[in-house]
Amino acid sequence: MTEQLKKKLNALVSDKAIHEINENIKNYPAGFQQSAVMRALTIAQEECGHLTPPLMDAIADYLDMPAIAVYEVASFYSMYEHKPVGENIIFVCRSISCHLRGADKIVNELEQHLEVKCGETSPDGKFTLKTAECLGACVNAPMMQVNKTYHENLTIDKLSGILEQYK
Repeated sequence: MTEQLKKKLNALVSDKAIHEINENIKNYPAGFQQSAVMRALTIAQEECGHLTPPLMDAIADYLDMPAIAVYEVASFYSMYEHKPVGENIIFVCRSISCHLRGADKIVNELEQHLEVKCGETSPDGKFTLKTAECLGACVNAPMMQVNKTYHENLTIDKLSGILEQYK
């Protein structure tokens, strides 16, 4: 990476983030640094809260790849945020297994409890509520993911206690 590209990215993220990105790039053969795009986006999002066009452009330049390729990755995967989100992100699984075991009731209860609709952030900024097509825990449906933690075998009665953990 050139010093100019590092400065451009460093205007948006810390030296620590750039160091993490560089460490990840080392996992790939020379000339294949684009393979680190998902980790680079994750590192940037963890530090900045969400991905902005200037941030994605800087990552594209840093990894020597077309900006559109970075935008494609960032828009395809549900884990990347493109606008500010709450302190905690809740994903409720809506796969067929979760749906058949009451995921819609879980979503409705969360919407009422948090005073939001899916895709919105609670008035106190603590929670953003979203749905995901599948979170890979079908055997323990219904389930939701709060930040990086799975909560499985959900019931409406369990929700208040789970949310209390994140306040």
